[in-house]
Amino acid sequence: MDPHEHPGEGVDLPIPTANPIIAAFGITLLAAGIVTSLIVSLVGFIIGLIGAVGWFREVFPTPKHVLYPLVEADRRAKPVRVSPRRIEHLQYGQTSHRVRVPVEVHRYSAGIIGGLAGGAAMAILAMAYGLVVQHSIWYPINLLAAAGVPSLSTANLAQLREFNGAGLAVAILSHVTLSILVGLLYTVMLPMLPAKFEWLFGGIITPLMWTALLYPTLRLVNPALAARVDWLWFVICQVSFGVVGGYVVFRSQKVETMQSWPVAQRLGVHGMEGKKEK
Repeated sequence: MDPHEHPGEGVDLPIPTANPIIAAFGITLLAAGIVTSLIVSLVGFIIGLIGAVGWFREVFPTPKHVLYPLVEADRRAKPVRVSPRRIEHLQYGQTSHRVRVPVEVHRYSAGIIGGLAGGAAMAILAMAYGLVVQHSIWYPINLLAAAGVPSLSTANLAQLREFNGAGLAVAILSHVTLSILVGLLYTVMLPMLPAKFEWLFGGIITPLMWTALLYPTLRLVNPALAARVDWLWFVICQVSFGVVGGYVVFRSQKVETMQSWPVAQRLGVHGMEGKKEK
């Protein structure tokens, strides 16, 4: 129908109808009867035919419409205000094209060095706690190794203060591995943090967050450590790792990601130039 037939009175829209869904339901029963029963297909055929005929009569020979009156002028939506600002579209292959954030990242080698530096700072503070509070530098080492050495998981206080060769090996291996992995995580995480607050997020907030995650799960991973850990010193050691490791990674030189490189350069395709004849 002509949309301008009733100007200012309302809007012509097709009348509401349930015939399309009735026809669809009948076709569904018709198909379901193929694997169930002929009666189901017969019922589906009848329902689908009723829906199709009703739908056909609402469209031909003249589509049936209903006039929906307009609401009062004071209740209508106000005209949309068009902003004078324009969007500057980036062109493919442009050097400043930013598809992913960040544009620059730290080298993985910086993450390894930062993780080892942070792990060293954390180990020094942990052994200082053991020497001052427990009168033995082997106490924190044996606690760390308790998850991998069964004898240390059930050891008493005196045994935890003694030297244990297997505990020392397990503690060094686990501490170095975790330190490197967290250092590599810093190489990915730090460039995505606010530039002015990388020291705060990387050095303090992040260690506090993973300490909060370790608190309820430590009893499952290392029950001996969970029962004897001094959480104040634990937090201090974690923050020392974040400050030292994060500082080393933060001060390292960033490298540009490949997202702004030409496609041929990303694929490693090199053009061959012929030699000029003299």
